[in-house]
Amino acid sequence: MNIFIGGAWPYANGSLHIGHIAALLPGDVLARYYRVKGDNVLYVSGSDCHGTPISIRAKKEGVSPKDIADKYHAEFKKCFERLNFSYDYYGRTDDEFHKKDVQEAIVLLYNKGLIYEKEVEQIYCQHCNQFLPDRYVEGVCPKCNSIARGDQCDNCGTLLEPLELSERKCKLCSNTPIVKNTKQLYFALSKFQNTIKENLDKTQSNWRVNAINNTERYLDEGLCDRAISRDLSLGIDIPIQQFRDKKVYVWIDAVLGYLTMSKKWALENKKSYKEFWDENATSYYVHGKDNIPFHSIILPALIKGIGYNKLPDRIISSEYLTLEGKKISTSNSWAVWVPDIIERYNPDALRYFFLINAPEKRDTDFSWREFVNSNNGELLGAYGNLVNRTLVFAKKYFNSKIPNGEVAINIKEEITSLYNVIGNHIEQGNLKVALEKVFEFIRSMNKYFDENAPWITVKDNLEVCGNTIYNCIYSIANLANLLSPFLPESSGKIKAWLGISGDRWETVEPRYGVSIEEVTILFERLDKKIIEEEKNRLLNCKN
Repeated sequence: MNIFIGGAWPYANGSLHIGHIAALLPGDVLARYYRVKGDNVLYVSGSDCHGTPISIRAKKEGVSPKDIADKYHAEFKKCFERLNFSYDYYGRTDDEFHKKDVQEAIVLLYNKGLIYEKEVEQIYCQHCNQFLPDRYVEGVCPKCNSIARGDQCDNCGTLLEPLELSERKCKLCSNTPIVKNTKQLYFALSKFQNTIKENLDKTQSNWRVNAINNTERYLDEGLCDRAISRDLSLGIDIPIQQFRDKKVYVWIDAVLGYLTMSKKWALENKKSYKEFWDENATSYYVHGKDNIPFHSIILPALIKGIGYNKLPDRIISSEYLTLEGKKISTSNSWAVWVPDIIERYNPDALRYFFLINAPEKRDTDFSWREFVNSNNGELLGAYGNLVNRTLVFAKKYFNSKIPNGEVAINIKEEITSLYNVIGNHIEQGNLKVALEKVFEFIRSMNKYFDENAPWITVKDNLEVCGNTIYNCIYSIANLANLLSPFLPESSGKIKAWLGISGDRWETVEPRYGVSIEEVTILFERLDKKIIEEEKNRLLNCKN
């Protein structure tokens, strides 16, 4: 089976914060799961190196936009690597291959009549002497009356045009801009109303509810054509005569990155990308709720227009992650920055908390108290405790070898069942429930250890004691397997300690007599003092 997974492209205009990781991490779990299951996986993403936010940052810091993009692209890669994201290809939108491919796609769509010229009214700032990119326009959203950007309202998720805003202001100089005529290229999105509706009807059982509701809302209102060209200084040049002084609007540039990076991966690895873009493949798109319409409406329309039939069929769109009860705000520095926390905390501890506390169906909150309690209670107190006390006991009383034993029928059946149950939950994007079920089993095995009291049986019945320890080791080996998509680092350690090689989504049987490698602590206890220290750091944080 061919599985394509596309993770949303973060803007290379500032550091990643925990909200980005909460939204993107499910993509890595899916990729790791399908690989161990034996499927053919292509997992791609990249840094969005174009767009107004980068220009704004560059102007503020007195450097070139490329300097900003280079800095944050490198930082993103480091963060993803430290958190053990397993992208097959992580690219960037200012890559020459990507630029050329996007330009070819635009020419193709133009020649098909799906991109056309249109004279439009556009926001112009007389003080700045320029047409304003959408993000340089701020005003009141016509749908919910919140302050919104000219391209999208973050409060209600509505895709906007700057002219729809009332009480408009130029974000550069705070003056009121005027409306002026200009020519732009438009993509005939309205022609794909039926295509998008059919795809939604066919695939929505594999979408998260927020994606279904958001997409239905746009379809009910009727899809509108959207500008694909903009008067920007940063971006891909429009390859159409009379529009060569304009740039490709960032939304078309970034979403086509899934296709262009698939092609580039194939080229560099001497493989075919087409098997991931035909109708027999399964495609996942993983992102936050503010990116839903770009993946459920705009991407499929572009893909269909270019000539592919593999439209998005599994959409894993997260709700928002709040921080200590308040909305994350990068402008107000109310955020926990990923480059900071990856230096101080175990990557599996971070992954675990973002997954068990994931905003899958509703907004969830990141609090330092819950993070510390989760680490100490579940990872250390339940999982780490089971692994440590079992393996330390085996090393002490069974000459550092896996003792002989027979797996209890109920334990074997439960583990076999877990592979099916956990696998199904992962495939549906229900990662939180999947993790909860694994940890229910961990708690039951701790209870098994206590009830069978090997510290007593070791004195009067070594065979019974060995059987208890073997059952625990059998469970631990399979837990490492089951948790490998979620917690790859600790899973790898456990498998090395038990001499288990290879990754597969099926029960593993530790072999009697195999030497247990030197066991170390899987998860460190976090001092409660950290809670107040991190809260104080948050109050003083600056990006």
